[in-house]
Amino acid sequence: MLKKTFTALVLGSALFAGQAMAADYTIDKKGQHAFVNFKISHLGYSWLWGRFNDFDGTFSFDAEQPEASKVEVTLQTASVDSNHAERDKHLRSEDFLNVSEHPTATFKSTSVRSTGEGTADITGDLTLNGVTKPVVITAKFIGEGKDPWGGYRAGFEGTTTLQLKDFDIKMDLGPASQSVDLIISVEGVRQ
Repeated sequence: MLKKTFTALVLGSALFAGQAMAADYTIDKKGQHAFVNFKISHLGYSWLWGRFNDFDGTFSFDAEQPEASKVEVTLQTASVDSNHAERDKHLRSEDFLNVSEHPTATFKSTSVRSTGEGTADITGDLTLNGVTKPVVITAKFIGEGKDPWGGYRAGFEGTTTLQLKDFDIKMDLGPASQSVDLIISVEGVRQ
């Protein structure tokens, strides 16, 4: 009887050891250790930079099995901030983000593919301006570990390029301004 119990424990332990043990994290918006930035060419003459100030999200991450990771983010489109009040008003209008009709944008991952040591492609559905399209975020693991307040954190950065027309953005500022680069940096607190 003891031998059967021991065998069952060993087999059970081996079975569970092979499963992904992803930890769940909440993006640290409160401590402002997360950013969703963008840049777009202004007529081909310079870069216009901006960010979204209000967003939140979660991710699951297992360094041993990054393919088991997941990401979900919701941002408030009216929080767009390009450091210019009149331009921000225009960005909130129907010409661009149409925030009165679409107050949120969301990203929900559908797969994660490891591309090297600490890098991955995160594929997911982005809903922006009422349009949902698959996008790929090129992600890089920054680091993880204990923080000074007794928590545990993990951080990532990622980039992707969006074609404005894919998300029914009507304003046309010429051929140099047809796409926008998103630059994302997040630090999450393990739950």
